[in-house]
Amino acid sequence: MSNLPTEFAMLALAPQLIAAQRPFALATVIRVSAPSSTVVGAQAIIEADGTLHGWVGGGCAKAVVVQAAQQAIVAGLPRRIRISNDGALADADADVEQHAMPCASNGTLELFIQPVVPAPLLVVLGATPAAAEARVLGQRMGLRVSALADSQSDLATLELLQPAFVLIVTQGEGDEAALDAALRSPCPAVLLIASPRKAAQLRERMQLQGIAEDRLAVLQAPAGPYLHARTPAEVALGAIAAVVALRRTTEAVVPVVAAPAYVNPVCGMAVDPATAKHVIAFGGMSHYFCCDGCKLRFEDAPDKYLAIARGVPA
Repeated sequence: MSNLPTEFAMLALAPQLIAAQRPFALATVIRVSAPSSTVVGAQAIIEADGTLHGWVGGGCAKAVVVQAAQQAIVAGLPRRIRISNDGALADADADVEQHAMPCASNGTLELFIQPVVPAPLLVVLGATPAAAEARVLGQRMGLRVSALADSQSDLATLELLQPAFVLIVTQGEGDEAALDAALRSPCPAVLLIASPRKAAQLRERMQLQGIAEDRLAVLQAPAGPYLHARTPAEVALGAIAAVVALRRTTEAVVPVVAAPAYVNPVCGMAVDPATAKHVIAFGGMSHYFCCDGCKLRFEDAPDKYLAIARGVPA
């Protein structure tokens, strides 16, 4: 892949990330106002850790694009962002997320960011009819589904799979071993199909076996709402409804790398270049301000405030 042109190498990476179930975002430049180092149609792939492949502009805009892409990955929703110091543009289009242009050139860059996030993995433990129904319903809900039996060798693979949800549908066939393995894994959500009485008994057994309270807190038992279920399909329906509810109300934690802070030379406040209200180019550098007052004071005596920022007595 290293011999391919940059844009082809970048696009060839996308199917590799998808196959590896690694989240990323595709950023596409959809508008440019000179001066700018990029063009409409330029693209980049940004991974969840902030690694950027491709080209959508110079270093000034990179921190803003990476941060916006990581936030899109967390939310799982596309977004449009504009990097500009043109206040008129901001007022004209409230639907676009506005960011200050850190570059002294004061160009404008607009991008569409599309996150590509793998569906969360649901592991269904058990070989019961309700477990089979749960696997089918989970797939219909757009989840990746893995089925494990309750043998010790299968349960030992839970940690390697790193599921988002474990649903225990053993129903009397290895309940305790399955629950113990699920709670000892790092899975953030464990659901157990059982009656309230049986669920309480299993909780007590887990406490006696040394399961910590913070792990017991991730257990939802009984799983799902009470549906007066009679058939295996109805039993599975309530549990999968609970999984869907957890999926939609719990955001995956993705590290977000903040844009580098700039110290306002007037008031000493740390300012994020991506969201600064005012940017002034002076002395070959961009300077960022939190409010109109700081901006005006700097414009009146820039050398004075830059000397103070450097620790030189005024």
